[in-house]
Amino acid sequence: MEKRVMTDGKRRKGLMAASALLGGVLMLSACSGGDDDSGSSGGGKKESQQQADEAAAKKTSEADIKIAPKDGSDNASINNAAKVTVSKGTLTDVTMTTADGTAVAGQISADKKSWKPTNQLERATTYKIAAEAKDSGGRAAHENAQFTTVSPTNSFIGNFTPEDGSTVGVGMPVSINFDKAITNKSDVQSHITVSSSSGQEVVGHWFSANRLDFRPEDYWQGNSTVTLKLDLDGVEGADGVTGVQQKTVTFKIGRNQVSTVDAKTKMMTVTQDGKTIKTIPISAGSPENKTYEGQMVISEKFKETRMNGATVGFTDDDGKGEYDIKDVPHAMRLSNSGTFIHGNYWGAKSIFGSANTSHGCVGLADAKGAGDSSTPGAWFYDNSMVGDVVVVKNTGDKTVQPDNGLNGWNLSWADWKAGSAA
Repeated sequence: MEKRVMTDGKRRKGLMAASALLGGVLMLSACSGGDDDSGSSGGGKKESQQQADEAAAKKTSEADIKIAPKDGSDNASINNAAKVTVSKGTLTDVTMTTADGTAVAGQISADKKSWKPTNQLERATTYKIAAEAKDSGGRAAHENAQFTTVSPTNSFIGNFTPEDGSTVGVGMPVSINFDKAITNKSDVQSHITVSSSSGQEVVGHWFSANRLDFRPEDYWQGNSTVTLKLDLDGVEGADGVTGVQQKTVTFKIGRNQVSTVDAKTKMMTVTQDGKTIKTIPISAGSPENKTYEGQMVISEKFKETRMNGATVGFTDDDGKGEYDIKDVPHAMRLSNSGTFIHGNYWGAKSIFGSANTSHGCVGLADAKGAGDSSTPGAWFYDNSMVGDVVVVKNTGDKTVQPDNGLNGWNLSWADWKAGSAA
């Protein structure tokens, strides 16, 4: 009986112990539950970051701008390298400047998908491009780049004749003089084409590492059109040296005029389109200073010019020129070494057609001051153009070298073609 009896005091103590035990369990549960609550808070942060990312993405433009050349590039082409394009959007503004802030003109295409400079760039110049575009939602995108174009040291150009849009005689070759020696002749020549509306075959001939001329087998057909295309941009001419030109040139061939100088008869016969239009008395080189023979092309015309013998090796004992005439009238160059056909006012009229007295040039009767249009010298000057052919024969001298002036016609067609690298 006594074992089953529990006093109120004992009951209270038992309840307190049970309460303490349950409290410990609850505390442990609270610590455990605290971890769960913390996990719930972390999920909220992740959700907030995702929302922020989505919001930022909505603000970012889809327009993708590409600038060429790449930022930091050097040795860039001066022709087609600079370009801005955009996908998933349209260009709204593009500015290009040099390093010192000078603006470079350019134009956005009609569809607003691309931009390029209006003119050819300069060599050895640093350029900056800033571009803006918008996507379909009107959100703006920006891109910037800076690059430097190829330097003169690492590039070559070809100075050519005749000029674009000119009219020349039937003997005028296309002559290109490069400012650097070309070792990869085949590659360079393959990127140059010369064609004629006449359909004549045109072949190039290398006179040196710096000079390449083009001509057909026979003189150009009169009244035809010749087209020169230089596609040398990026073409390696020599180790570390690339071309920069990309150009098309056209010129016209005039009437067919060929003048034949006969030093034996001391007469010159002028023909146009195969018909004789004039016969002119001349005085060629003296027996001591014979005129070159061969087919020569008029390369320059001067209404008046100075001729000093010292410049071509004719000097007196004092080293001064054997002659120094400051106002030679109606002079036309036939060779680089100093052969001209020109007016002569200082010689007796009787020498023309009867004696060869010059230092190697072909002289025609003329008047001092080049103002008398009735003289043979003036007539020939007025009726000749650059590119006309002057054939000189019976002088007793050697044939002019084909690279002495524009005189490649003195090579046979077989020899001319043998000098091609194509």
